[in-house]
Amino acid sequence: MLPCTARRGTGGATPVGTAAVGTLLTILFPILSKGGGVYLVAQQEVLSLAEKKSSRKGIKKESGLLVPVEQYLSSGIHIGTVFRTGFMRKFIFKTRPDRLNVMDIQKIDQRIRIAGKFLANYEPGDIVVVARRKYAQHAARKFAETIGAKAIVGRFVPGTFTNPQAREFMEPAVVFVSDPIADKEAIDEAAKVRIPVVAICNTNNTFQNIDLVIPGNNRGKRALALIYWLLAREYLRNRGIIKSYDEFNVPLSEFEGGRR
Repeated sequence: MLPCTARRGTGGATPVGTAAVGTLLTILFPILSKGGGVYLVAQQEVLSLAEKKSSRKGIKKESGLLVPVEQYLSSGIHIGTVFRTGFMRKFIFKTRPDRLNVMDIQKIDQRIRIAGKFLANYEPGDIVVVARRKYAQHAARKFAETIGAKAIVGRFVPGTFTNPQAREFMEPAVVFVSDPIADKEAIDEAAKVRIPVVAICNTNNTFQNIDLVIPGNNRGKRALALIYWLLAREYLRNRGIIKSYDEFNVPLSEFEGGRR
């Protein structure tokens, strides 16, 4: 299977020459050309090649994670559901005796980095973050505020991406959703107008119309806050707005908000 394909209009997928995984992850998907609707979508198999190498080493305290492994664990970012889809199998580390599936923290960390680089190719005003579920709304709104993106929290109004006559109409260059199930309407509309979609996916999610997956607990308030906080930090650093993590002065607590 070729590692990536180009979407061109309605003509279907056109093969793109095989490239080294390292090179692919460095250039990280040549970005959407809004006029021609041409963009590259890396297949999940390609990203997994890079993930397999590091996952063999296991998780260590000094493994270069974005935050200490203890912080990941305490947030519950790795806790999935009792259901698992074939799509998410490669992100699952184990199944607990209580049947909850546990995701691989190393792979979560890697995908947050990749998503941060991908989103950084877009101007903040061209990014729309969508969060219908209540426990994702505060973190999504704070993420948008921090990087300067737009947020749609709560109900997604049909036609927002597809009906130019709608009051809420907007034309984002990329859409970032918190839950493929709750945010399905936004994903479907983005697919119709060929807007790439980044999504936080739990163990029970599928990848239909999703271009870049971030595995993680999308039902936990603290887990979502950490994902959004890390992505905001990665975005700003990759955009050159901050030169180091030390310059990111927005506390994680502001992404968590309210009572847990």
